[in-house]
Amino acid sequence: MFSKPFASLLIVLLLAPLTLAQSSTGASGQETVRKSVEYPTRSIRRDVPITNSIAKAMKAGTRDFSGRPGPNYWQIKTDYTISAKLLPETQTIWGVEKIVLQNNSPDDLKTLVFRLDHNIFRGLVPRGFSVPAENTEGMVVTKILVDGKSVDLAPMQPPRSRQGEGSPGPGAYGLDQTVAQLVLATPVKAGSKAVIEVEWNTKLPGGPNGRAHRMTQRWEDRLFQPTQWYPRLASYDDMVGWDSQLYLGPAEFHNNFGRFDVKIEVPGGWIVSGTGVLQNPKEVLTQTAIDRLSKVLGSDAEVTIVGEDERGPGKATAAGGSLVWHMVADNVNDFAWAASDEFVWKATRATIPGKGPIPINMLYLPERARFFERAGAISRHALEFYSALWAPYPFPQLTLQDGPSAGMEYPMVINSNQGAADHETGHQWWPMMVGNNETRYGWMDEGFNQYMNILSRADADGKEPVLDNVGQIYGRISGSEDEPPMMWNANYAGELYGFQTYGKTPMMLSMLGGVVGDKEVQKAMSDYTETWAFRHPSPWDYMFFMENALGRDLGWFWYYWLFTTDSVDGSIRSVVAKKGKTVVTVHEAGEMPSPVVLRVEFEPEKSAQKPIPNAKMVDDDTAVFTFPVDVWFDGRRDFEAELELGKRRIKKITLDPYGRFPDKDPKDNVWPAGMQ
Repeated sequence: MFSKPFASLLIVLLLAPLTLAQSSTGASGQETVRKSVEYPTRSIRRDVPITNSIAKAMKAGTRDFSGRPGPNYWQIKTDYTISAKLLPETQTIWGVEKIVLQNNSPDDLKTLVFRLDHNIFRGLVPRGFSVPAENTEGMVVTKILVDGKSVDLAPMQPPRSRQGEGSPGPGAYGLDQTVAQLVLATPVKAGSKAVIEVEWNTKLPGGPNGRAHRMTQRWEDRLFQPTQWYPRLASYDDMVGWDSQLYLGPAEFHNNFGRFDVKIEVPGGWIVSGTGVLQNPKEVLTQTAIDRLSKVLGSDAEVTIVGEDERGPGKATAAGGSLVWHMVADNVNDFAWAASDEFVWKATRATIPGKGPIPINMLYLPERARFFERAGAISRHALEFYSALWAPYPFPQLTLQDGPSAGMEYPMVINSNQGAADHETGHQWWPMMVGNNETRYGWMDEGFNQYMNILSRADADGKEPVLDNVGQIYGRISGSEDEPPMMWNANYAGELYGFQTYGKTPMMLSMLGGVVGDKEVQKAMSDYTETWAFRHPSPWDYMFFMENALGRDLGWFWYYWLFTTDSVDGSIRSVVAKKGKTVVTVHEAGEMPSPVVLRVEFEPEKSAQKPIPNAKMVDDDTAVFTFPVDVWFDGRRDFEAELELGKRRIKKITLDPYGRFPDKDPKDNVWPAGMQ
């Protein structure tokens, strides 16, 4: 029960909004400035915002408005030689690595930035929405040499800049964080090489408490699935220099391309799979397994390489108390692997257009065989379909690895069963082939992948892909205060990271297909893939490339989809006869412009009808009229579409009949009102 004074106050507060709603005057007695959320006109922005980073690159001639690499484009190269040992009894990896840095930039590098992602498993580091399965000591770095000179590893205050200015002097900073810096006594000169040697160890987290990808990297001591498991030299590019963003969990990675020569020591009987081609099969495999592997490329049949009943040294693997598996991968941007002494290993093939057959390996625990029954066929279809859609698969094999992070991708490797096999295989094109920065611009990675998955699933079912109504969905989502624009840094996208990174891009490309045609979009993206293969495109490169490939100025399109959370909100206001024409007045309450597409359905006529000017006839009784997006560029909110229909009787008119444009309320897109 409220006290009397409080009840009186509550009544006043409840009535106050009603009073304000009924009056257009403020407390001063003057009229309020705004009476509606909608202005009578709107300013259509048609340019693409140019940030400092892309402006810098254009000035340097490394990128330009063609959307292709500029005449001065460069990228650094990092080659890794790694020797690692897995100790199942302590769940740890001990490693020694050598990184050869080829500084192809025009800059003298005073600082080297390292990514130590396993430090996210330490308790006192920033994290996003990911939760590690357990806290560990993280990535423990015990030794660093640069060109043979030892680096002081004593904890020091970090420098005030990414180039090392403001630091007390040469040394290592932030080795207990996910990003560390080495301030060098002698810079790595432009055009020169440097050799960095690192010794380190890390524990692989396990247990039931991990949440999100890569947060659990083992199942007890039965199976280990290391990812982002070694000290990596961060990306250095022409736009931002060193990529020093923290690893927070959800957003993934952005690395340099290079060669990996990796040796992994495990106990005898343990099978190792991973990125790269096995260099020493006779030293680690049985002759039986070698003979079985030789038959894989002969047909689409699935071949058992190591069966459930083949266990231990001499049966699952070559004999010996410990074995060193040696793998090499050229021109890749990461290396991942898995190991178990219980793996069932099966293999099949995919036939890549213009290239021929390559092996698909599947390694899993025997009790999880049901999750891999269709994995080979799904992966085969994905490799073959995406090779024809974008560009031929560039790597010599693909491996599916069982484990706790069942939905993650690395070069030649997907940590996946059949459930995500199509999606994860798609990542071999981006970012493994087209090296976009998925940490910052996740939509160029996950979003493109979600779009192409629609095409792949339809092809697998023998159907045409359905992209209608996909774009329209965004209208019902637009306006959420939690939604970051697509060009907002994905690493800090918050709770709607998934929608920003995965969900919105197919909607955007559905609308683009509604503007220029789906096949045209896909052909342009295929050309983009080949142009930027094994390079690092930015969003501006993609935007400008697509514009040139499609022959359209799409600045308005990119601005509203990528830099805002605006949408279309169209409606049919009236349909009237005027001077022998039918005039359909279309109102646009949203801020995003779009073409005006009207489908007119007629009452059936017995006699043949004359062709209708400026219309595409769907059938004898249906015509579609399209007016370009330019009709909105003068700022109007109402457009009168003039249709020359002759004497045909109209049954129904629908605005945006294919559902390609993000509309908040499609119910008012139909005339007469109320028709379905």
